[in-house]
Amino acid sequence: MLEPLVRNALLEDLGRAGDLTTDSIVPMTQHARMTIRARQPGVIAGLALARIAFALVEPRILMRVEKPDGSLVVPGDVVAVVEGPARGLLTGERTGLNFMCHLSGIASATNRVVRAIEGHKAQIVCTRKTMPGLRAVEKYAVRIGGGGNHRFGLDDAVLIKDNHVAVAGGIRPAVERAKAGVGHLVKIELEVDTLAQLEEALGLGVDAVLLDNMDPETLTRAVRMVAGRAITEASGRITPETAPAVAASGVDLISIGWLTHSAPVLDLGLDFEPG
Repeated sequence: MLEPLVRNALLEDLGRAGDLTTDSIVPMTQHARMTIRARQPGVIAGLALARIAFALVEPRILMRVEKPDGSLVVPGDVVAVVEGPARGLLTGERTGLNFMCHLSGIASATNRVVRAIEGHKAQIVCTRKTMPGLRAVEKYAVRIGGGGNHRFGLDDAVLIKDNHVAVAGGIRPAVERAKAGVGHLVKIELEVDTLAQLEEALGLGVDAVLLDNMDPETLTRAVRMVAGRAITEASGRITPETAPAVAASGVDLISIGWLTHSAPVLDLGLDFEPG
């Protein structure tokens, strides 16, 4: 799955005429050695995509990894050393770094939230709020940061949200139709906004409940109501600052959409090594 993703990114960058800047300045025979360095503290992810980017541009480029995916880095740390024809290094630089900076940013953001709730049983998970075409690698970055994955797609499980309930005419018909429409191995989760909805959901025997936009006090009451009869998941604009109070409610999962769609990149650079 990775090679076509990187190939398309390179084609987008190279267009019809290739790297006009590098090809006009750098001789074909010039050799170079460069280092990928961290410019911010964080967690590294995405080295495989950078390796593929360089290899597709120039198979003779070699990459030596110093800080593999999952490594904690501080500014100045050498993440990897790449060596080979200078043209290939310069042409593949931006595509490789784009993937690494984006995925390392996701891993770093995930790790911050994971560390914020240490001591609680809750697990941080991502959502389907991913950038088109990048879901698999973005969800990989969440795992590298210490989190877990929610659904990979609509075909993973049933998640009945408020619009499904509205179209179906209520919680009961939505759940009953879902149970009749899928096999016994498919789990059913229902989104609820109130404790009254939660009580109805529990009476219908759903496998999991998504407790949406509830304050910590209400979440605590909801977890007590569930009493282990279903998996509990909290969601709704949760940050590293608010996550500890959410986790203290006793929920099993905390789902956060911004980890994949809005996490800031981790600043990484490719530096030329003279001599």
